[in-house]
Amino acid sequence: MRSSAPPFSGPVTVFRDLPLPEPATPAGYAALIDAYRLQVPLPRTLFGTGEHHRIRETGGWRLLTPRHAPRATLEGHLTFALRYEGLDLAVLKRLFVATGPAAIEALVRAQPTGGYARRVWFLYEWLLGERLGLDGAAQGAYVPVVDPALQWTGETELSSRHRVRNNLPGTPAFCPLAFRTKKLEDFAALDLAARARQAISAVPRDLLARTAAFLLLEDSKSSYAIEGERPPQDRIQRWGRAIGEAGRHPISLDELLRLQAIVIGDARFVRLGLREAGGFVGEHDRETGLPLPVHISARPEDLASLIEGMVAFDRGQAPHLDPVVAAAALAFGFVNIHPFEDGNGRIHRYLIHHVLAQRGFHPSGVVFPVSAAILERLDGYRAALEGYSKRLLEVIEWRPTPDGNVQVLNDTADFYRYFDATAYAELLYECVEKTIEEDLPRETDFLRRYDGFRVQVEAIADMPARTVDLLFRFLRQNGGRLSRRAREREFERLTEEETRRIEAAYAESFDLQDEGTQTEI
Repeated sequence: MRSSAPPFSGPVTVFRDLPLPEPATPAGYAALIDAYRLQVPLPRTLFGTGEHHRIRETGGWRLLTPRHAPRATLEGHLTFALRYEGLDLAVLKRLFVATGPAAIEALVRAQPTGGYARRVWFLYEWLLGERLGLDGAAQGAYVPVVDPALQWTGETELSSRHRVRNNLPGTPAFCPLAFRTKKLEDFAALDLAARARQAISAVPRDLLARTAAFLLLEDSKSSYAIEGERPPQDRIQRWGRAIGEAGRHPISLDELLRLQAIVIGDARFVRLGLREAGGFVGEHDRETGLPLPVHISARPEDLASLIEGMVAFDRGQAPHLDPVVAAAALAFGFVNIHPFEDGNGRIHRYLIHHVLAQRGFHPSGVVFPVSAAILERLDGYRAALEGYSKRLLEVIEWRPTPDGNVQVLNDTADFYRYFDATAYAELLYECVEKTIEEDLPRETDFLRRYDGFRVQVEAIADMPARTVDLLFRFLRQNGGRLSRRAREREFERLTEEETRRIEAAYAESFDLQDEGTQTEI
């Protein structure tokens, strides 16, 4: 292993096939990745220093001014990265492996009281599990490992050896990070959990129970629909009951296996349990049968340790993070790992409910139909998934297997342990806001209106609840008018006057305007 840094790049116009908006010198992580030839997923935003005295951000690059340029050394670019880019644990771990311990020891000895040097020292030992040949820090104010102004942090634990405050939101086995973007800050400031409690505070208990039951079923149906499946009603209801219990059972491998069995139902053609072979999401070439992956899953030999890391995250730092950020980190971490042959997507969305319910984000007895909101934003959902998968594919070495699968040839576990969860959290917050601001009040309002309609119908003609529901469906399908077919068949016993009054009751209950003749069904 090398102990000194190789030469760093000067101004370039292309970086790893990515064009820069103008000639600039890679800085921070970009410079380190290039100099040490690190095979890692690139950060979503790369940094450099341009030739002009203005900051420019475009095309995945953030170009700072010449006065921001770091010294062209390992210490200079590491300091730049920690100051402006936050932590990218996957890059840092591969960098530390490439530099070896001597370079990091020299860096710390040169700046023994420096806050950035002590953070680098701590991160080396935390990520690699190896103790450097350094005595404990004797001086220097305690500094946070994660800059709380840049990224979401976990519960703080002091490390006296390094004189740092360890606020990493995870363990070395699983530690996604999310940036404090304006979008996430604005969402967090809304206090959506309080809004949800306020929204249901005036809803009668029986009406709330019916609302909750509908939303639960809607989420279950939508979760299957996202996967392009239309299972029997009993499977939808069974999965809905499982979602309704989210947050009550701690996450463990056994719990995930239990959920997979519920999701799959008929397991005659699916092997339950952790994968024993590679996995990918994508298609096969029609002529050759070769895999065409858009996402490659974690290696089977890494699954047990990755699941252990997720379990530790769920029981350790997740309760100290913003609930939606924590839910995004856990759930999207799971779907990236893809530990099972089938059922990963639905369990991934279950984990969202698990974290939100565990944190009391859901009002008691109510499950937000997050899957329904995702289904309405399917393009955005897929874009969030593919955003990281594309960067991941660029650094995974694989070969096709005779049975049309993939075999990963390089060590990729860290890419599933450490990833940027920002885009996932932003998407999830959008979905949660929609369920609280739109879906929950809309469904409650609908049930109120339906109850008013039912009362009026029962005053006109005595009919059982099932028949009232059939009548309602006919009216809704035909714009508030009872079709000729319905009047001649299912409701032939209604008089013309009763039909007119029922249509008027429907219009009153659902605020319909007279729009003339409606299409008949």
